[in-house]
Amino acid sequence: MKIEYKLFLYGTPFFVAAGLVYGFWSGWEPVGSVSILLTAALVAMIGGYLALTAKRIDARPEDDPDGLIEQGAGDQGVYAPWSWWPLAIGGSAAVVFLGLAAGWWIVYIGVALGVVSLIGWVFEFSRGQHAH
Repeated sequence: MKIEYKLFLYGTPFFVAAGLVYGFWSGWEPVGSVSILLTAALVAMIGGYLALTAKRIDARPEDDPDGLIEQGAGDQGVYAPWSWWPLAIGGSAAVVFLGLAAGWWIVYIGVALGVVSLIGWVFEFSRGQHAH
């Protein structure tokens, strides 16, 4: 994880400098100046989290400059290729964003659908054919 946290932490000064330059050129226009500086804070938080995580775990094959592709072989996690719940969550998010544009009452419908979809996705391994 060394390359990840370095990428984010080295990006922080760039966004700080970009935010300051943008602020000076725009006369400290409030939305853009603050958003670029907040982007720097976000990048710093992600880099800090990845740096702390890199200290707790062992080095990965990606961290070894002489590492081979074969060193990363094996299981990478549990994935459900047959799951339809991510599609339902995406549809719920689309309904919520439609509600932001068309009417707030649609947002409530999208949030309700999103809650049901999220619960279904979380508990899909708790029942049925693939229960653990």
